[in-house]
Order: sequence, then C-alpha cells, then structure tokens
Amino acid sequence: MSLAREEAGHAAPLAKAVLPPVSLLLITYNQEAFIAHAIRGALAQDYPDLEILISDDASTDTTFAAARQALEGYEGPHKVTLLRNPENLGISAHLSKLVAQSHGELIFVAAGDDFSLPTRCSEVVRAWQAHGGKPDLIVTDLVDMAHDGTLHGDIRHSDLEPYVSFEYWAAHPPHVIGASHTWTRRMFERFGPIAPGMMSEDQITTLRASLMGGALNVRRPLVHYRRGGTSGKRKWRTPADFVQRIRFTNRSSLAETLQFIADAERAGCGNAMRELKARKLAREQYTADIFSAPDNVARLKVLFGARRVTLGHRLRMFLYAAVPSAYAPFYFLGNLFRRG
Repeated sequence: MSLAREEAGHAAPLAKAVLPPVSLLLITYNQEAFIAHAIRGALAQDYPDLEILISDDASTDTTFAAARQALEGYEGPHKVTLLRNPENLGISAHLSKLVAQSHGELIFVAAGDDFSLPTRCSEVVRAWQAHGGKPDLIVTDLVDMAHDGTLHGDIRHSDLEPYVSFEYWAAHPPHVIGASHTWTRRMFERFGPIAPGMMSEDQITTLRASLMGGALNVRRPLVHYRRGGTSGKRKWRTPADFVQRIRFTNRSSLAETLQFIADAERAGCGNAMRELKARKLAREQYTADIFSAPDNVARLKVLFGARRVTLGHRLRMFLYAAVPSAYAPFYFLGNLFRRG
C-alpha cells in the first residue's frame, strides 16, 4: 500500500486551545493479520492529545499479542490504552463499554481491519466546529480496500444532512458504514448504551442523531475500509451451519429493532416507531420463539399462533428448527457444484 496515499490530504494544524477532547475507539476481534496496520493509523493521527482505546474482544487468535507488539516503544503524543475483554461481548456491547471508559467530547470509531488516515480526527473536528458543534453524528467517506490491502474506488454514504427528524429517517433508510463514524458523547448521555447482541451500531446512531442535532457528511475518504475480512461472506456447508447463522443474525436484528423502539420512546415518538417496525418485530420474535421452543409440539403452537407473520416465513423457519435435515440434499448439491 502506498504510504503517500495514506498520508495525503494533511491540512494546516488545528489551534490547540480551541480543540475539544477526542477519543478514538479501536475495536478488534480475530484480526491478527490486520491489527498492526489499524494501530499504525491510530497512532499517526495528527490531532493533539488524542485518547486512543484499543480493545480486543476476547480474540481466539493472536490479535491481542499482535496489538501489544505494535505498541511497543511508542512514545508519541497520544494517550494510548490497550484493553482486553475476558469474554466476547460483541460489537454493540463492546463499543458501549468503551464509550463509558473514554473521556472525549467526540468519539471516533475504528475497526481492527481498517485504516484511518492521519488527518481523520482533525478534519472531522474542523468540520464539526464549522457547523457550530451541532451535529451528533459525523461520517466521512471511505476507500474500498480489498482483503490484501489493494485500494479501489471511494465509498460514499447517504447524504445525512436532511436527517433531522424521525419522519425523514423512517422514510429514507440511510446507507451508512459505522467504520467511519464519529459520535458526540452527549448523544450517549441522552440515549444510554447500545444494547448487546447487535452486529453493528450504525443504524442506531443514525437514528439517535436524527432525533437530536442531526448528522454531517465529510466528503473526504478518510478511512480505508477492508472488504472480505471478518465481515466477509461465508459459504454454508450444512443446514446446521445455516441455522446457526439464522439465529445469530435474528438475535442481532431483534436487538436492533427493540433498541429503535426504546430510543424513539425516549424522544417521544415510540408509537410511531412501533407502528413502523410492527411487521419486522413480529417476524423476528417468531424466529426467536420457533428456535427456542423445547420440542416440535411447542414449535407447532408457535407456527400456528404467529398470524402476523407471512406463512412462507413461518414454514421455512419451522422446517429449519424442527427438521433441518430436510434441507440436506440442497446443501449436498451446492457443495458438489462448488467442488466441481
């Protein structure tokens, strides 16, 4: 990767006297091949007196050791803390824990397989201050980065400046990627931590910003966003593999929906959110119930009791929960074609 590309775009230094305290939260899990590069980007930030929290979410590989090695001998200007969770928390709970441990007025999010350009923090702070410190979410564009580090085209988020109400958020689902997000601490002070169990937090924070001071785009690609890393697509070899994935993604989706409702309730639009998410919540709750039922008799009761869920979804989830072996021939054929 070209160092010139990484360091391009340096702006004039900010005046230290007017700078808010800033925290950068770098979370990592099983990213031993990439974490040193991510840390390099964090340490290279040209924002003065930056607080950096690097936290490993109980990785099962050598990620934590690689992070510790990457920090050896660092004597730069930033306050750096390396943390390790004793057990895996997942993304939403991990970030919420770090927000509580950090001190910045602005909170930057970074992933252990991505890379933040050296001017990321300073450019975002400059843009935020230019808007009077009002936005509660600031997002930069990204550079699409292949698994091997090759850089491709830029990735642009939705235009977030119109997101200043529940109605607009509900009518225009945004395209956002949390890897380049920055939040205000006051947003978390109002809405509280993000509930555990979610695979991502980006839609939650976009809603929260829409219900507070709004959001801001910085149209500069200041994060190299790695595709095909831990978030890459898997090929499911057996019905049991796919059932595991269904349950995992449904838990995440259900937690997100319940968080949407709780946050909207705090902002005085809980009924509108419940109406918006009624079908989705019914489908997610049905999926959770069908898999947690103790036996097939109980599953049949769940199947026939969920009238608000489409019959096709009910039957498909019932079969995966009750007789997953019914799908085995399809997976066998799929594996056969892949080998061929």
